[in-house]
Amino acid sequence: MTTLWAFALAIAVLVVFHELGHYWVARRCGVKVLRFSVGFGKPLVKWHFGKARSRETEWVISAIPLGGYVKMLDEREGEVADHELHRSFSRQPVTWRMAIVAAGPAANLLLAVALYWVLFMHGVPGQKPMLGEVAPQTPAALAQFRAQETIVSINGEPVQSWEDANWALLNLALQASEALIEGRTAEGETVRHTLDLKVLASGDLDGDFMKKLGLHLFRPTVKPIIGSLVEGGVAQRSGLSAGDRIRSAGGQDITRWTELVEIVRAHPGKAMRLEIDRDGHLLSLDLTPDAVTEAGKRVGKIGAGPHIDKQAFDAQLTEASYSPYAAFRLAVRRSWETAAVSLKMMGKMVLGEVSLKNLSGPITIADYAGQSAKHGLAAYLDFLALISVSLGVLNLLPIPLLDGGHLLYYMAEGIKGSPVSERAWEAGQNVGIALLATLMAFALYNDVVRLLS
Repeated sequence: MTTLWAFALAIAVLVVFHELGHYWVARRCGVKVLRFSVGFGKPLVKWHFGKARSRETEWVISAIPLGGYVKMLDEREGEVADHELHRSFSRQPVTWRMAIVAAGPAANLLLAVALYWVLFMHGVPGQKPMLGEVAPQTPAALAQFRAQETIVSINGEPVQSWEDANWALLNLALQASEALIEGRTAEGETVRHTLDLKVLASGDLDGDFMKKLGLHLFRPTVKPIIGSLVEGGVAQRSGLSAGDRIRSAGGQDITRWTELVEIVRAHPGKAMRLEIDRDGHLLSLDLTPDAVTEAGKRVGKIGAGPHIDKQAFDAQLTEASYSPYAAFRLAVRRSWETAAVSLKMMGKMVLGEVSLKNLSGPITIADYAGQSAKHGLAAYLDFLALISVSLGVLNLLPIPLLDGGHLLYYMAEGIKGSPVSERAWEAGQNVGIALLATLMAFALYNDVVRLLS
């Protein structure tokens, strides 16, 4: 239910702001707006409000909640009375029509700026940009990064969190550029590195490219101490209790919880012995992990979770807040950078340099909406801002049916001095339908694959 409500609210907010952009500029230009609809298809709820000309607009909530539209008086879509011809969209100067069309994407970009502004003033939670173990023979190792080093800046821009570092490096990776990184060691020494991002192949951007670079987020060591047990699970039936410290498993010494997990997973349906420390007393227990199938592979599980040192993990969290002016500057920059990265990724998809697996559809967006909502208001607003920028950029693409396609027609009209022919308009619409249907098919396919995997 959280996912459904978070997704519905996100779609409603983004669509309303987008269409309000069209509506507001159309009214300022003197165009009569017949209907403002949230959703497509059959209208479910209708109402009018306001006075005089405001009551001319029918406000509607429709059956299919995956978009919306503003219907304006237009001779191409029906007869217009002589006394209202001056209020028809098609009778407006081409520059006014372009302003009306561009106002929707512009409203989404302005919404993103506003959301980021609020976030940066309130404080953005994140994880400290501290490095874990640096994998050998990786670009990070060659650049002489060290474990527990904290990233301070990238190309002169301050870095407040791991998310900031990830975002900055993605932007530079799309440009196949180098990153000049300043860091601070665990001993407090300032160090500088030049990280070569040109070594990343196009396919590396499809997944965790930071891992390809050899950069891992530092995480406090989780000790092999039992914190929780699944009711009726193998661990509980075998006599394990919360607080037990695992000393060895299957004859191998254990110092970290991850080591225990690896050994258990390697013993599906096979008996193994655990040596444990319980209140200072050494005990031996025999158990047989359940055999389960994950991603087509049989692995072992015993139904136990680790004891987490919350204080150690909380120490890795950070929150950066800014003055209103500084927050506004950062909000504009973040919105601009997000739009630029989105365009670069789309361009690389078109050129085949980045996989179409990066396309996401409504299922993935709904999933992210639910996850961000569960993490709190700040995470949800961050998600809304990101999707708002993406929606604005997507609508500006020069594809017929989208706002960018209409802008392309009006630009051509402005250059040639007369409207594009009906035949060219219809051909463009058919091409736009085919392109959007193809994109949606890829996006839904990716959604289903992600869901199943």
